[in-house]
Amino acid sequence: MKISTLSENMTPNISIEFPQNLLQIYRKYWSYYGHFINHESKVRSYSNSFPVVFKQAKGCWLETENGERYLDFLAGAGSLNYGHNNPILKEALVEYIVSDGITHGLDMHSEAKADFIDAFYQKILAPRGLDYKLQFTGPTGTNAVEAALKLAKKAKGRSSVVAFTNGFHGCTAGALAATGNQHHRQGAPEGSLNGITRIPYEGYAGIDGLALFETMLNDNSAGFDKPAAVLLETVQGEGGLNAASSHWLERLDKICKANDILLIVDDIQAGCGRTGTFFSFEPAGIKPDIVTLSKSIGGYGLPMALVLLKPDLDIWQPGEHNGTFRGNNHAFVTAAKAIETYWSDDVLEQHIQACSEMVSETLTRVQTRFPQLFVQQKGRGMMIGIECQNSALAGAIAKACFARGMVIETAGPNDEVVKFFCPLTITKPELEQGLTIFSAAVESVAEKQFKKAS
Repeated sequence: MKISTLSENMTPNISIEFPQNLLQIYRKYWSYYGHFINHESKVRSYSNSFPVVFKQAKGCWLETENGERYLDFLAGAGSLNYGHNNPILKEALVEYIVSDGITHGLDMHSEAKADFIDAFYQKILAPRGLDYKLQFTGPTGTNAVEAALKLAKKAKGRSSVVAFTNGFHGCTAGALAATGNQHHRQGAPEGSLNGITRIPYEGYAGIDGLALFETMLNDNSAGFDKPAAVLLETVQGEGGLNAASSHWLERLDKICKANDILLIVDDIQAGCGRTGTFFSFEPAGIKPDIVTLSKSIGGYGLPMALVLLKPDLDIWQPGEHNGTFRGNNHAFVTAAKAIETYWSDDVLEQHIQACSEMVSETLTRVQTRFPQLFVQQKGRGMMIGIECQNSALAGAIAKACFARGMVIETAGPNDEVVKFFCPLTITKPELEQGLTIFSAAVESVAEKQFKKAS
């Protein structure tokens, strides 16, 4: 097969004869590709790493228009914890749509919202001894973070917030100010990202960031304005799967309480079971003042975001923070069904733990075999990965995985961490298949490195 050139409309000029069906497939592909290249903004990113046209998806599998199947170890960046087109959630959604259930309701009352609130309280909050009011924001995680920051500042009457190195909280102004990643920060106008004091996360540069934080709070000459809140991820997703220990989180919680500072946990990526428990902070035994949820809270991959706030913080005036799409009733339906199905017992948690152990065993094996490629394992639960010696190695491994039929991404300050993010509902044979692909990819990269060195 030979394609000599591409015409301006991206239709291939074929220099030899093709079977007709194969020719149609390639013409169709380049027709689609032309739409993306010619009309879509260059801001897109995932499609640069995975340059195929996907058509269908089921469970942990993605399928292209040509029938090629890929294991999905990206899962919508954590938005598809229950897999693509989960049949249980799909049945509930289709039934609701067919019955002409309300789709869009702003923040008006609806049966779908009531059912979700009931399921969330009965299955999630009450068993964990948590008492929160629920605020439905615009349907993105960054909007939930914006609401949380606004509320904290309003409640405490202070304008500054403490965030951590390598944190990621979104790309709108307030959330981006709290985000550490320079690649994302450079998208904002110079001087627009302020109101944040950043301190070292646990393990950063060997610095005890909490000791520094506490010392500056109690030093009248430190030039440190008392913040309204501290915002953090207990496991940093985009920051490279840095996981805070329970002891460190307990220390932070005590510092905040002693100084009348609100603690906000951003559980947008780490929540909904991703780290092994529904909330990522559960093992530490803390109860944050505010929690943000999005991504998999909708269950089916439908847009939804939620702010949990302690009742005494519910000081909003009606409409003071709003959004046209804060009433996605289709998401309420699938969110409630997901909670009722997967969080009425501990079966999913046990499955996550078993899968995490399988991934960890594979990572230990490849790290032992190829120590020249890797630094360390990182993360917790099924928010886990392995840090490579550099970003080039991590990128090469991800690319080799894709060539073998698996979608997997990298994370970290320099994209040096290979990040395992498959649906939590993946079967053990499917997970084993993905780990086999990963191991083969590592072997191929190691072989190339050995040849290069010799």
